[in-house]
Amino acid sequence: MPGLDDLYREIILDHYRSPRHRGELESPPARMAEGHNPLCGDEITIYIDVDDAVSPAVVRDIKVSGQGCSISQSSASMMSQAVIGKTLPEVTALVRRFKSMLSLDTDIEPTPEEEAALVADANNPHPLGDLEALQGVVKFPVRIKCATLAWNTLIQALDN
Repeated sequence: MPGLDDLYREIILDHYRSPRHRGELESPPARMAEGHNPLCGDEITIYIDVDDAVSPAVVRDIKVSGQGCSISQSSASMMSQAVIGKTLPEVTALVRRFKSMLSLDTDIEPTPEEEAALVADANNPHPLGDLEALQGVVKFPVRIKCATLAWNTLIQALDN
């Protein structure tokens, strides 16, 4: 479908040209992690502010900085939009769903909270929203690392 491919290309370029949530947050209190793809030189720094006072904890804010190709930077921008306001189990479920879309095994069993977030999201016909524009990356296996760099760095930041 050339029309759909063109739309996806435009979404990726829009996020690359006008990235969302660029910048830094004071760390601490924000959690921070740096990611690097040595194959192509992409670099990402994730700053994430999590409200731990509520249960389950919720992402209050996220900022992304770094440089790299259009795929890595677009993916980071889309990810930043997708996680704000979500609980940590929802974020983890979103990471799992995104990696699954890219045909990556997550080899970690979801927690009951993550499973509930996935089930609640199952009725949404487009649970990944703009992120679905990156599904074409699977045709270029070397670019999968570009698309997942921000996501792996996000998990690192949450673990810090």
